[in-house]
Amino acid sequence: MIQSYKVLSALILFFALAASPLLAQRYGTAAGVRLGNSQLSRTVGLSVQQRIVERVTVEGILQSDFSRNTTLSVLAKKHSPIISKRFNYYYGGGIAFGREESFIKNDETMQVDHTFGNATVGVDLIGGIELTVANAVLSLDYKPNINLAGRSEFYRGQIGISARTVLVKSKEQKKKQKQRQKAKKAAQNQPRKPFSELFKK
Repeated sequence: MIQSYKVLSALILFFALAASPLLAQRYGTAAGVRLGNSQLSRTVGLSVQQRIVERVTVEGILQSDFSRNTTLSVLAKKHSPIISKRFNYYYGGGIAFGREESFIKNDETMQVDHTFGNATVGVDLIGGIELTVANAVLSLDYKPNINLAGRSEFYRGQIGISARTVLVKSKEQKKKQKQRQKAKKAAQNQPRKPFSELFKK
């Protein structure tokens, strides 16, 4: 798994240096698969990312090891270009909910109690790099989790790689936003009928 991360990192760097702007595009909405790896478990998940304003996205991640750990994270991320807008680094954070295993040390018996199905709430932080090429968005990130309730460990970290497909291009999203703004302004500028005309037949 770790070897896969090294290969993906090399590929991202290669594409960033070799890809021309004609082969890449920015995105409005992208969805795909995320693979996560930590000292505790390896997870497979779904990632949906939506650009809400310039250089800011919201991402939802649902991931599971299909055994003892399943989590849902909602993250806001700020993007900054490295070489171009299509190759950038990002950072951010959000909230996470889950059903997770936990380890509690019993001071009297000096044993570690292993519990399952704990309902957890925490704060996720995230930082990584991202490359948009053709119709694909590739990213490599580190996502630490700070536990607020539900498990004994205060901190857990996870490395993740994601591959998403562009569902809505940035240009299409901006075009629709402009159309909505134009329609709203037209409705506001439309002359209103006098109140007295409501009683005319």
